[in-house]
Amino acid sequence: MMAVAGACSALLAGQHTAADRSQGAEPTTAAPGAALVPEWANDPEDASAGVDPEPWSEAGDANVCPAPAPTKEIHAHPAEASTSCPADMVLVEGEYCTKVRQRCSHWLDDRKLPYARCGRYEQPAECVAKRERMRFCIDRYEQTLPGQALPVNYMSLTRASKLCSKLGRRICLEKEWTFACEGEAMQPYPYGWSRQPLCNQDHEDLYDPNAKPQVLRDLRESARAHPECVSPFGVVNMVGNVDEPVLSDVARYQAPFSNVLKGGWWLPGRNRCRPATVGHDDHYRDVQIGARCCKDAGSG
Repeated sequence: MMAVAGACSALLAGQHTAADRSQGAEPTTAAPGAALVPEWANDPEDASAGVDPEPWSEAGDANVCPAPAPTKEIHAHPAEASTSCPADMVLVEGEYCTKVRQRCSHWLDDRKLPYARCGRYEQPAECVAKRERMRFCIDRYEQTLPGQALPVNYMSLTRASKLCSKLGRRICLEKEWTFACEGEAMQPYPYGWSRQPLCNQDHEDLYDPNAKPQVLRDLRESARAHPECVSPFGVVNMVGNVDEPVLSDVARYQAPFSNVLKGGWWLPGRNRCRPATVGHDDHYRDVQIGARCCKDAGSG
């Protein structure tokens, strides 16, 4: 086992453990002090006094930076994508596999650990259930507020839903997010079959050594800092950087537990397309949780 496995074990010891659907439990922080948390993040989730605590209330479209050309060819024809989705979104279209078998041929950590990382997967993956036709739009980048260098954080499912709604979009379904990440080939990682240092992940210095109580360091990077961390459809940063809340595919997960977190963040976790962290309620928010929106595709 690599040293990072021991580091992860230490991080998880004594922490609240969230149930998980293959992503592995994540370290959970104690409530940060006011100096470490944006002022708006301390406000109640459902403000009863008519005060809107969300910082994007008057922001308009959060993806204000022009979207550069993707580093991988997207599946949709460019002309069709331009008429079917807004300019800062990607058209995702194809046959999604509802259940996949992926075989790891080289583990980086003890495979018994719930968050163990796989260095290389066998090709091809096997679709062991039905395929489902999908067509939708998804943000090319993690949502970033106007004038800000880093993607939004301290999101929750409810906060992310409000943000997406203000942009004329919606929160993604789990299967939409997964398909946008893995493509029809069912790649374990958005960029392929072997784990690569292409995304903001695998940091071991997770906690602020000077903060009491213990809090996570904010190690977010720009949504455009890792152009090679890109999916077959051209969606960037789907693993690492920030976790992204989506609506769970599992029927038994209902409000206030209707969300799962996808993609992982900057910790040494699985950071793959299929895993999902469950067990947090729909109001759970922290420094490592961002947002990405979906939208029904136009008829172009």
